[in-house]
Amino acid sequence: MKNYLTKTIILSFFILAGCSSNDDASPEVIIDPTVPPDDAMTTANAASFMVDVNATKETTALFYNLKRLSKYKTAIGQQDAFNSFYQDAGGESDIKKNTGSDPAVLGSDFMFITDKNNNGQSNNWFYQQELKIISDVKNAYAKGIINTFSWHLREPNKEESFYVADMTSDQKATAFKSILPGGANNEWYKKKLDKVASVISNLKGANGELIPIIFRPFHEFDGSWFWWGADFCTADEYKKAYQFTVDYLKNTKGVHNILYAYSPDNSYLTVEDYLTRYPGDKYVDVLGMDNYGDLKNGNDGYNKANAKLKMLSIAAKTRVKIAALTETGYQVTATTPPINNWFSTNLYNVLHDNRVFDLQFNTISYVLFWNNTKDGYYVPNGTVSNASDFKTFAEKPRSALLNSLPKMYEMPK
Repeated sequence: MKNYLTKTIILSFFILAGCSSNDDASPEVIIDPTVPPDDAMTTANAASFMVDVNATKETTALFYNLKRLSKYKTAIGQQDAFNSFYQDAGGESDIKKNTGSDPAVLGSDFMFITDKNNNGQSNNWFYQQELKIISDVKNAYAKGIINTFSWHLREPNKEESFYVADMTSDQKATAFKSILPGGANNEWYKKKLDKVASVISNLKGANGELIPIIFRPFHEFDGSWFWWGADFCTADEYKKAYQFTVDYLKNTKGVHNILYAYSPDNSYLTVEDYLTRYPGDKYVDVLGMDNYGDLKNGNDGYNKANAKLKMLSIAAKTRVKIAALTETGYQVTATTPPINNWFSTNLYNVLHDNRVFDLQFNTISYVLFWNNTKDGYYVPNGTVSNASDFKTFAEKPRSALLNSLPKMYEMPK
């Protein structure tokens, strides 16, 4: 522990240290199935390091294989990859249009699924979105893609927005506290969780097996743009809400195909800062970070992002958890041009420059870009000026799209 804390303290001094360039001529990284993901973990005891010791075998395999993958590669994915396209150009995902391969990770959201206007009727737009999301998740799983869910839960008063900018001062001060056990809206929150549990429990593969998902509730909580943000609840209240969410889904509803992700934004500068609202190892499988801000601020920002991922990786290794860049991107629009080599050089080095403290292995298991829209994109399709930059990034030795992703839902023999 002393050595770990020393590394943590020293690492904070590397915030402004430069990222090294990676060797483009490196041989292709091959995943050796005989190498365990961590000295403490084996195929036999993997579940003991998870939130849910009764997780399904496919969910346990996903946890194990993400840890193993992170020694060699980072899986690349996108939010709403099969339904959100630049310039509304449908068909294959924009990633596949560019690279020829499906993404390795698909991001979805429970927002429309739990919306107050979702009445479960076939002609209801929100229910149609629910069916579309469920279909995408099932298709992704059938292909071997990793599924992850965020939840932009609308506030419990009028259920119209998840942004505090749309709330009154009183609503901001009381909304989060009200969903805690004993709070005025705890029953309301349980009903929302009931819906989430119902959907997850009915995500099944071709043989009737439950489809594993990664779920990251109350994300970007260190900021104050969402009603669960740092200005609107104490660290203890946040922990209690997160713990209640996990306990309710796992114990009360009996859902056993979830990995749970803890994902602040990028405000932290030390591991201690990062863990300020951490609900505990018994409640978290994935240590994540959402980071947009650092990755648009030139070399200083790239260096900060890299240092933060190193801190996150050390924390994940110490706890035998999965490390991930759970949300990121640089959006290109008509008024915001692309940055030269943003993917193939800048982001790749942020993810893979691990020189500090002899971290001579990859530690970030996956990276998720946000969704493309008609008017802007985070991932270029094959028609835009920086398409080749992303393709080069995706083809680098430590990057993984679906075409180089191992079987994630089976334990290695």
